[in-house]
Amino acid sequence: MSEGKDSTKMQRALVQFDCHGTASGKMRNDLSVHMRKPFAEGPFEIATDEGPFHGGEGTAPPPLALFVAGLTGCIMTQIRAFAKRMDVTLTNLTVDARVQWDWEAKGRVYETGPRSFEVDVAIESDDPENKVAALINAARKGCFIEQTLGQQNTIRHRMKTPNGWKDI
Repeated sequence: MSEGKDSTKMQRALVQFDCHGTASGKMRNDLSVHMRKPFAEGPFEIATDEGPFHGGEGTAPPPLALFVAGLTGCIMTQIRAFAKRMDVTLTNLTVDARVQWDWEAKGRVYETGPRSFEVDVAIESDDPENKVAALINAARKGCFIEQTLGQQNTIRHRMKTPNGWKDI
């Protein structure tokens, strides 16, 4: 969670983002993202599209690009936010993330699976190496996306039917 609504005074909170997506082109999706809890922010209007491989027109980044950007931006935000709290001086920060998935054709569709997540953090600081390492470790624990990726998750899908929502 970014700095702002004085998050330093909260001890615990439920954080919730909602996203409503609408198909608006061959493969384009227009997305409206809102932070709902612990306070309201947004909407943030974001679009995704695919290139010709999936029949898209490449009018916006593909969803996987936004995913990797989200991971990179999350750790960078936490490093800068926590540097202030941990009294670590940052003169420069760059992050390079590499994410790989396996892809396998299954008839007319395909299946995927995560292979690796690598995040290289380059911090220029006059502070000792152990203090900078502690900052990176704290930021890892504070990055919502990294913490989500580091554990098994259950994702529930529902389908709208004439009789209401049905779990699938």
